[in-house]
Amino acid sequence: MPVCELCRREVGEVTKHHLILRTRHKNKKNKKDFARDDVKSRLADLCRPCHKQIHTVLTNKELERHYNSLEALRSHPDIRQFCVWIAKRPADTFVRSRRPAHRRLGRKV
Repeated sequence: MPVCELCRREVGEVTKHHLILRTRHKNKKNKKDFARDDVKSRLADLCRPCHKQIHTVLTNKELERHYNSLEALRSHPDIRQFCVWIAKRPADTFVRSRRPAHRRLGRKV
């Protein structure tokens, strides 16, 4: 049974998450900071709830600049809190992701 690399649960299926987003591959900073092979091969196997939560909480620019590794993703307070919560749930748990309150109100942390 596949394991989510973020919450470390055994789940029925995993999705591929590009740690360096495909939409940002052509970005000049990415070309400078990452090798071409790195950009295409840095993937993480994530369960759907974790993958959805990442894209709900973080913008593409934040993912590109600050959260382009599993360790960095785990260090984000909202992602860490979600992982602790989801790890206690069954593999087939359906989750509705919501932006954290400070994001919904347009404030930055």
